[in-house]
Amino acid sequence: MLNNLNEANKCIICKNARCQKNCPIDTPIPQIISLYKEGKFEEAGKILFENNPLSAICAVVCPHENQCSGNCIKGIKGEPVHFHDIEYEISTKYLENIKLQKPKQNGIKVAVVGSGPAGITVALNLATRGYDVTIFEKNEKIGGILTYGIPGFRLPKFNIKLLEKRLKELGVKIKINALIGPVVTLNKLFEDGYKSIFIGTGVWNPKRLNIKGETFGHVHYAIDYLKTPNRYDLGSKVVVIGAGNVAMDAARSAKYFGAKEVYIAYRRGVDDMTATKHEISEAKEEGVLFETFKSPVEIVDEGIILEDTKKVVNEDGSTSLVSIPDSKKLFECDSILIAISQVPKNTIVINNKGLDVKQGGLLLTNETGLTTREGVYACGDVTNGAKTVIQAVVDGKKVCDSMDKYLQQFIKSDN
Repeated sequence: MLNNLNEANKCIICKNARCQKNCPIDTPIPQIISLYKEGKFEEAGKILFENNPLSAICAVVCPHENQCSGNCIKGIKGEPVHFHDIEYEISTKYLENIKLQKPKQNGIKVAVVGSGPAGITVALNLATRGYDVTIFEKNEKIGGILTYGIPGFRLPKFNIKLLEKRLKELGVKIKINALIGPVVTLNKLFEDGYKSIFIGTGVWNPKRLNIKGETFGHVHYAIDYLKTPNRYDLGSKVVVIGAGNVAMDAARSAKYFGAKEVYIAYRRGVDDMTATKHEISEAKEEGVLFETFKSPVEIVDEGIILEDTKKVVNEDGSTSLVSIPDSKKLFECDSILIAISQVPKNTIVINNKGLDVKQGGLLLTNETGLTTREGVYACGDVTNGAKTVIQAVVDGKKVCDSMDKYLQQFIKSDN
């Protein structure tokens, strides 16, 4: 059944498709839509999966307004083709129905530390090439930010479970509750015979506001809250500080789990928010309220003190944000969620010599994804900061090629 046939029929199959050119992973959108209309689901699904193993995930979480849909020629004078709906239908069916065959093994062990988007991509790609891959995941479920950072009402988790099933079909071993760093070190992994290690541990340490009262009991960091939002008692009135996708997810989750009033407080305007327009729109539709040009000053028992801000134009034409004198006011609330970005947890760096970091504690790599330690590669948020899922997949594919090239020396020597 073609659930999105009307959507597919809107596509004019451009020869030089702007949608494809603006897709970070170069998804062959016109070809996929043509195959869909012909009912060739398996062929279309295979192309999508081999190009992007997280296609079913990206169809939900990608910022489509900046990529495929936002560059659709049909959108110039009307409604663009919502390719992501077609992609989701095809990719989900493909993940449900395929059974991957474990390839001939080359006997080379590879460790993948972290099972977020980058880790899953690297593990799948290396496993299809015959490597003996083991994933080390510090939590009890795989997925990283997909499982513990994006709410279930926004991203259905069954596709992550399907990916786990496909990983195991390829022979990938998954060690849950396995933290690499303090006890099991990189040295230990190499001693046990792993020839290369991939690090894709994401960014899980929240940034602080660095204002008074931040440690109070009614204050929580959004990235921590999103791991188990059903376990928190936030009360009826909640303020979220920040304006990225994590802030929107936290605000929507707070509403979903019972808060009557949820506010986003941001020191700039709506146009400056880093969250996608879709996420902002969804939050508004679900009743989240916005307090713009409000900067946090201090957290008190009764709530948070906010100060008004405004933009001023400088002599050179640039703009600056300034505080308005005597504008501090108490914003009463039951709980405060802080969502102003994240940085990596440096457990691996602290406990393993040879890994250099750059500004913000991000792992330092070269253009191939190689860290400053031989045989150890990294990509995704742990090297770039919090970016999109699709960017982690793109980087994961490139790093996989680099690791494969590096590992060839061991295959040749063993043979």
